[in-house]
Amino acid sequence: MIKLTADGTTTIYSECFNQYYHSLFGARLEAEKVFIELGLDYALEKFAEVDILEMGFGTGFNALLTSQKAEEEKRQVDYTSLEAFPMEKELEKGLNFDVQHLHDMDWEVRIKVNDFFTLTKKKVTLEEYVSDKKFNLVYYDAFAPSSQPELWTEEIFQRVAGFMNSGGVLVTYCSKSYVQRNLRSAGFVVEKHQGPPRKREVLRAILK
Repeated sequence: MIKLTADGTTTIYSECFNQYYHSLFGARLEAEKVFIELGLDYALEKFAEVDILEMGFGTGFNALLTSQKAEEEKRQVDYTSLEAFPMEKELEKGLNFDVQHLHDMDWEVRIKVNDFFTLTKKKVTLEEYVSDKKFNLVYYDAFAPSSQPELWTEEIFQRVAGFMNSGGVLVTYCSKSYVQRNLRSAGFVVEKHQGPPRKREVLRAILK
């Protein structure tokens, strides 16, 4: 089911997880605040090149905004996205932002989207994912803990930390107290930041 959010961008309802992919109070506002402003902008200042691991490709909106930002800033960004449950093709066409080209790209292949952005989509769960590559930015965009509690534990954040360089950054929309505790226990320094509309706080966590 396609739903128009408060800022005019669309989102999709997942019957499997009983959740919308984006905030109903603004899909773009949420993505720009959490992943671009707190994550990518911060990483572009800190690192010469940005290697991103995304948990949850979903609609592809985060990847789209990141590719546009990389091109605007003329900075190299290599983006790996994990998605165990890809969206159905007919739903992709109902979105009112241009992600069709990202969804049409082959899985498991590193593809150059523009001169500054490469994308690799991996059809795998986070629990099963293995990589020798290290990342300095993680977009943690799993469904909410009420739908995917296994993706918000101390153990899973320890696994994510193992994929990251020291000083790397994880950003997420979920600021629940036990999520903060689990991130700290996994070796992160947690910062709370003002969230997008109707969201009091969001998190940026830096790996010690």
